[in-house]
Amino acid sequence: MALTKQTVKKMKKIISFGFKPGDRIAGKYEIISMLGSGWEGEVYKIKERSTGIERAAKIFFPHRNIKNKAALFYAQKLHRLRQCQMLIHYHTEETVYIDGTPVIVLISEYVEGELLSVFLKSFPGKKLKPYQALHLLHSLAKGIEEIHLLNEYHGDLHTDNVIVNRFGLRFELKLLDMFHWGRSTKANRQDDLCNLIRIFYDTLGGAKYYARQPAEIKNICCGLKSSLITEKFRTVSQLRERVENMVWESRDI
Repeated sequence: MALTKQTVKKMKKIISFGFKPGDRIAGKYEIISMLGSGWEGEVYKIKERSTGIERAAKIFFPHRNIKNKAALFYAQKLHRLRQCQMLIHYHTEETVYIDGTPVIVLISEYVEGELLSVFLKSFPGKKLKPYQALHLLHSLAKGIEEIHLLNEYHGDLHTDNVIVNRFGLRFELKLLDMFHWGRSTKANRQDDLCNLIRIFYDTLGGAKYYARQPAEIKNICCGLKSSLITEKFRTVSQLRERVENMVWESRDI
């Protein structure tokens, strides 16, 4: 059942679902824990009761999902990009009723790991060394490149939307929420590029440490000036190639 704007206006806005461990949704899933919340809704770690398989459930606030547009667009976008290794795989849609209100739930794969924002807290100064940050940037650039080559974009890249699944010689990462409004354009793909470099900048400690970063790092960050970044890197592919072919002259890398 898709809610109209008129129906939503008559209802009390749901700003939190408040599910607890052990609660059941759609009759076949059990809540394990809450993973996070955002503008559109909340995300929970769940277990499929019949198989014991762990999944993730994105539960949309009705007033953020008028006529089911947000959930539909999100699910279709994930399906189109299902071959992109860095994206979480979508499984199915469910409808649950909360106080008589139909609420849409998207079920997807659950990925073990830590949000990048949390992961960084385990490092001295809550930041990565340049060499580590470059490996992270390269992994992210490869993932975003796959999305862009399919003429799509992410639209909401930041450290709370990146999961670090494994860390060693290289990073294994997964991307969370994708912005769902509007078709892909050169402008929003460039926004992805600039946000990708912003993540790189943040993992290096941000403004506090930027002045002492090696020249190789500053040549990528461009002082976070979008015009300079997009002049130097017209696509994420060019950024990925720059990292792969870097000549490191600094001993501080």
